[in-house]
Amino acid sequence: MVAQPGPRDAGVLAFTAHSVIFLDEDEDWLRATLAATDADPLGASMNPGFLAALMARTGRSMNCVDLLTCAPALPGEPPLALTEIEDPEHPRVERALKYRDDVRVWAADGGVLILGRGVAGRWEAAIEVDESARGLGLGVRLALAARHLAPEPVLWAQQSPGNARSVRTFQAAGFRPVGSEALLVAH
Repeated sequence: MVAQPGPRDAGVLAFTAHSVIFLDEDEDWLRATLAATDADPLGASMNPGFLAALMARTGRSMNCVDLLTCAPALPGEPPLALTEIEDPEHPRVERALKYRDDVRVWAADGGVLILGRGVAGRWEAAIEVDESARGLGLGVRLALAARHLAPEPVLWAQQSPGNARSVRTFQAAGFRPVGSEALLVAH
């Protein structure tokens, strides 16, 4: 259990055989609630009952539990033509700013690539592929481009486990699963 890195970032990270709860909350309450969760102790932090108790206590909400992946940055320019979008009112920029700082967005023919600082300042990537461009490999090329644009040695990305296409895309671009993440979002 660690303090929140900032007012926006709160939640739970689960890794092999351990979890990190980053939330400014009473540690005794957290430990008691975890212990009372009807789950294997190693998985209790991602149990829906525990996460629901966190949301009820904090007044925060959650989108879903995401697969947390990362990949090393790649040298050189991205092998894809990209145009940076500097419009702060662009829908993808507006959405990204709810979850990240230092957001930069690029457009490619048929898709969008987003980089920004997420939880604890780590660099994160997200992509969006237009329906008409799906199935043509653009998602993998965008995720690879993100690795070339990464300003630090490691780049992170989250995918909903139910979005198999997104999971396969990021894995094909070299991102590897390292755990799961439940972000608690303030309203």
